[in-house]
Amino acid sequence: MDTEFVDVPDSHRYELRSGDQLVGFLVYRLNGDVIRLIHTEVPPAFSGHGHASTLARSALDDARSRGLTVRPDCPYVASYIEKHPEYADLVAA
Repeated sequence: MDTEFVDVPDSHRYELRSGDQLVGFLVYRLNGDVIRLIHTEVPPAFSGHGHASTLARSALDDARSRGLTVRPDCPYVASYIEKHPEYADLVAA
């Protein structure tokens, strides 16, 4: 399945889409140079295909490219960072 990662700032979330279908989303709040990653959700029809991981990785890559510090309030994103220490430098102290 081909997916596209999209920032939807008006909805305060990143989306993962396949054509017209919403495959998953990650809710965030931006405050200055800190982005709080709050909640990741993938509908049951799309679970088990690595979409949550794609959302987490893409959001962290976006934060890095924008020079943002990350506050991983979402347990999934926090766990992803623990498993991928190359993102640990993004986490706010």
